[in-house]
Amino acid sequence: MTSNDIHELITGGLFPVPCHQPRLVETHISWVIICDDHVFKIKKPMHYSFLDFSTAEKRKYYCEREVMLNNRLTTDVYLGVLPVRRAHGSLTIGGPDGEEIDCALKMRRLDSSKQMDVLLKEHKVSNSQITRLAKQVAGFHRKALVVYPNDVLDIQTKFNDLANERNFVQQQLSKESSDLISAAVEMSDRFLRMNESLLRQRIRSGFVRDCHGDLHSRNIFLLEEPVIFDCIEFNDDYRCIDVLNEVAFLCMDLDAFDRSDLAELFMQTYNVAFPVMGDPREERLFTYYKSYRANVRAKVNSLRARDAANDADRRRALNETEKYLQLMKRYLEPLR
Repeated sequence: MTSNDIHELITGGLFPVPCHQPRLVETHISWVIICDDHVFKIKKPMHYSFLDFSTAEKRKYYCEREVMLNNRLTTDVYLGVLPVRRAHGSLTIGGPDGEEIDCALKMRRLDSSKQMDVLLKEHKVSNSQITRLAKQVAGFHRKALVVYPNDVLDIQTKFNDLANERNFVQQQLSKESSDLISAAVEMSDRFLRMNESLLRQRIRSGFVRDCHGDLHSRNIFLLEEPVIFDCIEFNDDYRCIDVLNEVAFLCMDLDAFDRSDLAELFMQTYNVAFPVMGDPREERLFTYYKSYRANVRAKVNSLRARDAANDADRRRALNETEKYLQLMKRYLEPLR
């Protein structure tokens, strides 16, 4: 599907559920159409180094994977995959007639005012909510499939992928920001060389598991019981990770909201429920993983800036890029 198709669907398409005023939310890899009580997610036809949605067949496969993987964490949120068809000059989701041109993931709509990033901006996240969330994540990780990756230094490649953004960052931000990326790659390489034996030990100890992969505040609803959604389906390597890497993402996100107190509470509660960090070397590894997660957010925002539809969106994405580059630097400095 194209942006024009999405516009056509929003303005005159047919939906299998009440959708009186459909609203579009766009991410860098998906179009999300919000209806009355449901949400439809359509993957963009994109091909990055870390994902391939380039054909309708691949997009359908990854929609089905998304339902299966997220149902490990949710109940009655991911409701299935429906065809997008063109029939009699109109686009429909889930209709029986017409040519199938793509697919859409059907989800139950949740209360957006309870989304964790929204609550953080409003200073409405409580210690008790963080404690419940930490216990839920720990319970999920305890049951998650243990995996034994062959490439112990796979994270090095992922971290260093940020170097592909250096020229763009220098053009759009500054040479200092570009140099920061180069220095971070060097520090990361050095840290991983010095800690390769620790990474191997953690694999042998069963700490690498089939996790969520994208555990941050926009993917969490703080309801009576927290709802964690939108795990990574498009790249198993990004999801099958050390559990410390997983929780580092959420803690980095809380740091970015200037709520390091909540990050500390989360990690203390989590580590009691599922002990995964027990000595100074593992604490330093946790800090390294937070730097990696800031690295990922910097890269994603740089990609958003490249694809921005207007100058205002580009500037917002670039500001976020700079924020996460500085956060990455802050984490790496004590690891020298």
